[in-house]
Amino acid sequence: MRAMVLRSTESFDVNPTPLELTRVEDPSPGAAEILIEVVACGVCHTELDEIEGRTPPPVLPIIPGHEVIGRVVAHGRRSKRFSIGDRVGVGWIHSSDGTATENISDDFRATGRDANGGYAEFMTVPEDYACPIPAAFDDVEAAPLMCAGAVGYRSLKLTGLENGQVLGLTGFGGSGHLVLQLAKHLYPESPVFVFARSEREREFAMDLGADWSGDTEDPPPQAADAIIDTTPAWRPVIAALAVLRPGGRLVINAIRKEDKDRGLLAGIRYEDHLWLEKELKTVANVTRQDIAEFLPIAAAVPLHVATRTYPLEAANEALMDLRSGNIRGANVLLINN
Repeated sequence: MRAMVLRSTESFDVNPTPLELTRVEDPSPGAAEILIEVVACGVCHTELDEIEGRTPPPVLPIIPGHEVIGRVVAHGRRSKRFSIGDRVGVGWIHSSDGTATENISDDFRATGRDANGGYAEFMTVPEDYACPIPAAFDDVEAAPLMCAGAVGYRSLKLTGLENGQVLGLTGFGGSGHLVLQLAKHLYPESPVFVFARSEREREFAMDLGADWSGDTEDPPPQAADAIIDTTPAWRPVIAALAVLRPGGRLVINAIRKEDKDRGLLAGIRYEDHLWLEKELKTVANVTRQDIAEFLPIAAAVPLHVATRTYPLEAANEALMDLRSGNIRGANVLLINN
């Protein structure tokens, strides 16, 4: 099969084409696994973290990709959950211990980092960690839901937001544009403020129903009860802490933060950023339950998923566009379509 393979970790500044299109042996499902013919795979910032070594794969080479949509084409001998031809999705969680805290378990294995992922024509996954996809979404729309959407849903739950309270979103890419719509559905009386560095992102936020949008450090109309940060940087974290109300909570939705502006943390002032019982919480991965809960809600809204598509062989270009901020919504690879 064709696959985009990562053989070494290094910065895109050093190597702008770290993934190599090559032919590898077709995978075979284990006893409790299914074999998926991949139709589409979303491109996520976490892939940048893997490639550039912030959350490196434990073994190389590896096939990245963890926003996978495809169809079941074969079963392992103990696999009975899906029929041949069923459309399924796979997210960041490839397998774990099955407990309520499987996202932070030592047994957690990530799709496309600890096991080969969806930047390929086929992949395998334990059947318990594949999810049926609602008919409301086509394959391209569904792909970003498997991570950007599901982890956004987990982030929103972790805010503890109540209807009518103010929600802030800092960063407005693949996850942010989905969380905005989700929040408007689940908390219809809650104003949503969006902080984004580009005018294009701010306009997109307003088009999707934001009540206000501004630059990363612009003062919002009022303090926020909760803010979700989906950026790779530290500046938005500091800015968000400054505009939280007393007792408010900042939820950081990122696997890793980059080092470029880490020095700004030395400027945190306790009385301005942390005092008055402000809270900071991080998101660590997703559980299969998060994905199972989220997908029917996404279909009920229904979420508008903004995408830009690329062929499999253009995965490096899709990642570079994501890294540069040259996106509106989510980038998706089309593979077997």
